[in-house]
Parts: sequence; C-alpha cells; structure tokens
Amino acid sequence: MNRIHEETSLHAKGWYRLGQLLIKLAQLDKAEELYRSLLEQTTDLDEKSFLLQHLGMINRSQGNYAKALDYHRKALDTREKELPANHPDIATWCNNIGSVYDYMNDYSQALIYYEQAHEIYRKVFPTDHPNLATSYNNIGLIYKKMDKFSDALTYYERSVQIKLKTLPKNHPDLAASYNNIGSVYDSKDEYSKALEYYEKALEIFQETLPAKHPQLAASYYGIASVYDSNGEYCKAIEYYEKALKIFGKIPPRNHAFLAAFYNNIGYAYHKLRIYSRALDYYEKDLEIAKKTLSTTDLDLSTAYYNIGQFYTDMDEYEKALEYYEHALDIKQRSLSLVDPSIEALKESIEFLRKKL
Repeated sequence: MNRIHEETSLHAKGWYRLGQLLIKLAQLDKAEELYRSLLEQTTDLDEKSFLLQHLGMINRSQGNYAKALDYHRKALDTREKELPANHPDIATWCNNIGSVYDYMNDYSQALIYYEQAHEIYRKVFPTDHPNLATSYNNIGLIYKKMDKFSDALTYYERSVQIKLKTLPKNHPDLAASYNNIGSVYDSKDEYSKALEYYEKALEIFQETLPAKHPQLAASYYGIASVYDSNGEYCKAIEYYEKALKIFGKIPPRNHAFLAAFYNNIGYAYHKLRIYSRALDYYEKDLEIAKKTLSTTDLDLSTAYYNIGQFYTDMDEYEKALEYYEHALDIKQRSLSLVDPSIEALKESIEFLRKKL
C-alpha cells in the first residue's frame, strides 16, 4: 500500500489514483479502460475534465493523436463556459492541445495554442512565475522545430531568466534550459556555443541527478550531436552510447527515443565505414519506429531511407529500392507533393531503377 501512495499523485483519490499508477507502470490500455469507465459514471464537471485530460494524454502517448485532440478539446469545452476567460486551467488545456499538435508535427497549430496559454499566464501570474518559464520554453521549442532559431533563442532565454531568479544555480530545470539553448546553437551550426551550453547542463545534472537519470542522457545526446555534426564520429558514438545506456532502461512507452539513438549511432558507424555495425543500428531504429510511430511519421520515413542509403552504398540496388520506396510512400502521405525531399527521393529511386 505504501508503494501505491508513493507512486501516485496526492491530489487523486481511489480509482483515479489507480489510473495514475497504471500510467506510471506503462499499462496505458488498462488506464484508458479504467478512465473511460469512470467517465461514463460521473456527472461532476471537475472529475470529467480530469478524466478527459488524462485520456487525452494516454492517447497522445500511444500515437492516437486524433483521439487525443478530441479528449483534450472536450476537457476544455467541459469547463470553458463557466470559467473566466483568463483562468489558468484554460491555459493548461490549451497547452495540452498544443502538445498534441506538436507531436503531429503541426507546428503552426501548436504555436497558436501555446500562445493562447501564454497570454493567460501573462495576465494572471507575476513576470517571474514558473508557469511563464514553462510557457516561454514551449514556444521556444516550437520555433526551434520551425527552424526559426532567433525566435527560439529569444523564448528559451526568457525562460532561463525566470529560472535564474527563482531556482538555485544548479537546479536541473535550469540545466534543461541550457540543453535547449545548446540545441538551437547546434542547429545553427554554431558548435562551440552548443557545446558550451550542453556542458553547462551536463555539469549541473552530474551534480544533482542520479547517474541513470534521463536528463543526464539528454546532455550526453546533445554533446554527441555536436561531435557528430563536426565529423568526430568516434566521440559521437561514445556519448550516444552513454545516453543509450540510460534511455535503454526507460519503460516501453518511451522507446521512440531509442529509435533516434539507434539511427544516429548507425549513421556514425556508416560514416566510419564500419558497415556491419551501421546496418545493425539502422535495423534496430526501423524496428522500433515501426512499433511506436504512426505510418505517416517522417521519422519512420527516415528510418527506411537510411537503410536504403546503406544498401545503395553497398551496391545492393534491389534492396535499396525497396527501402527507398517505403520512405517515399510515407513522405507522399505526409508532405506536400511538391516538397523538395520528395523530388530528391524520386530521383534516387529512378537512379536505382536504371542500375537494375
């Protein structure tokens, strides 16, 4: 009984707490079944919004984004009419909807909802409130994914300024922000600045977190990506594998992260021309991507493409063609038909067909 109390929120009671425990134990199907049953039984609006919100989170974790959006919108609709327009709960629900659009790679819609949440926080909280720091971070993340790096840095730095005022200098949340800033400089090819921030984050995490904490892995990953981009593939592999040792122990619901590691390690081995290791990691990436990603996810397309590229380099053109065609099919269902990456992949496929 003590373990159950330790593993669940103090704000939840009875069946609700059991649902949260099931989520923590990665038993998402059971948690969803329980919450749907409770939803059918309750007439209390607070309980309904709680259950709808958690059903949305569960479905987001499972990649059921349309259902997740439906649940989060219902959670918002349940309470929106009776709450003031600037109530913090409305901001929370807007953030939830924004996060689903983020997972769907629909960044313009994600930004709309994150900004709605931010406007509410700005009106109701002091300028150094932690919710504002989180909100700045969310918006910065979307700008980073949209390749608007100057805007991303602006928002990430605003988040850091609040955290510097409200947190100890060695707080893990501050280190997480340093990682985010490092990732922007990494994307801008400013590798020395990126490494500076990644190492600041790593220093804090090493001081304050257990050796197997996921945030520590994020720092290893960032440092690895800098070495990767600089063509220092041996060092990149060293840090990727440090991160992989941590992420490899995270419960199955997070295994999509593993796919990225396998992809990157495979690429580094590929560049080092250690081909057997490269293919091994590429295939691990694809195996996980097929299990955890939607059939229109561009990361799944990338997993197929990388193996196709590997077989092209090995002059095994028939195998390469098979993987390129899978990659193209996903891109055509996910992107505009005039997207440059689609045209480039079509040219690669045509090249292979001529080789056969």
